[in-house]
Amino acid sequence: MARTAKLTFDDRSIDLPIVEGTEGELGLDIGKLRSGAGLITLDPGYGNTGSCTSEITFIDGEKGILRYRGIPIEQLAKHSTFVEVAWLLILGRLPKQAELDDFRERLGRNAPLHEGFKHLFEGFLADAPPMAVLSAMINAIPCFPHTSRDDESPEERAIEDAARLISKVRSIAAYGYRRARGLPYLYPDPKLGYVANFMHLMFSCPYRQHEASPEMVDALNLILLLHADHEQNCSTSTARMVGSSQANIYASCAAAVGALWGPLHGGANVAVLEMLESIHKGGVSAADAIKMAKDGTGGFRLMGFGHRVYKNFDPRARILKAAADKVLAQLGVKDPLLDVARQLEEMALKDSYFVDRKLYPNVDFYSGILMRAMGIPTNMFTVIFAMGRMPGWIAQWKELRDDPKARIARPRQIYTGPNETDYVGIDQRG
Repeated sequence: MARTAKLTFDDRSIDLPIVEGTEGELGLDIGKLRSGAGLITLDPGYGNTGSCTSEITFIDGEKGILRYRGIPIEQLAKHSTFVEVAWLLILGRLPKQAELDDFRERLGRNAPLHEGFKHLFEGFLADAPPMAVLSAMINAIPCFPHTSRDDESPEERAIEDAARLISKVRSIAAYGYRRARGLPYLYPDPKLGYVANFMHLMFSCPYRQHEASPEMVDALNLILLLHADHEQNCSTSTARMVGSSQANIYASCAAAVGALWGPLHGGANVAVLEMLESIHKGGVSAADAIKMAKDGTGGFRLMGFGHRVYKNFDPRARILKAAADKVLAQLGVKDPLLDVARQLEEMALKDSYFVDRKLYPNVDFYSGILMRAMGIPTNMFTVIFAMGRMPGWIAQWKELRDDPKARIARPRQIYTGPNETDYVGIDQRG
């Protein structure tokens, strides 16, 4: 028997259906609340509002669980790759070998940018914000020709669209980096995989190809994989909301880039590096920083510790911590900021103040120090985040578009402005 909850307001009452997810999550379906009781809900920030049902990602913040399509993130990090995870998220299943090979071939074929793109890059100043460039260029992708077969099935079309966007974003990110530094643009190397090709496009010279170590390639692959989706966050909800108007995949994902650009969302790992720089330049010891964070001296906050969703150890952070230990040892990097980071990590994990409050280092803490060790500049961190999140945005956009019951998003509001007011002429306004 279907479960319901009864809401009573004045002399009216309404039975509201209870929706139960596959992991036991319960939601109150308020679709008929306004017509049945004359009410709407008010939930600033949507922290208690489910905007959709989804089969893509499951999070249990209390237990520190993250799963893509039901598969634990720990298993994917150990056995899979970013490219395979992209397929999993978008198509809803792990690919067969032939399907994965075909997807990789599509990614390689879509990697080069049309020559006209270079002229667009030249229109940006060298110090243009990388996320602004990325968003603009994603919107520009459909302005350039792309061949497709007339006999493609809907699934083949979805695969090709996803491969085109995921691959172009990689090239756009690298071109933006090189434009900012006055470096010549390079062509993708068809012999390299997705991550190694990105590092080639970023760091190679025209006369010498950059050879990233396997450890660095694996670490960046992990960063992308671990950021590939994270349920209905700000940028993902933006992609779905824009897509609900039947906007195309490029407009929807470009809008998501704009949401991710905000410092409260995608800028968290940037904030970690800015904090480390302020500690180092200010001559503050790690112990003093821990003390200031605990007593709130000068409004200092320890960035990269704790998470809004996870009330336990962020499962992605556990994975990246191991990768950071491996990469930093392999590279032998001598960097005072990384030294500060490791000291903060060690002290916080032993301090009852942080342990009791479950303020553990999160994924942003480790991704920031890893990317710095790889030579990726701080202003590119959020661009890397966007590259990683692209499969999730595409999967969420596709899920919405494939839902025959989907409607255009149109939230309500509670008006708190003035009552009806007569217009006053400009000569009477005093």
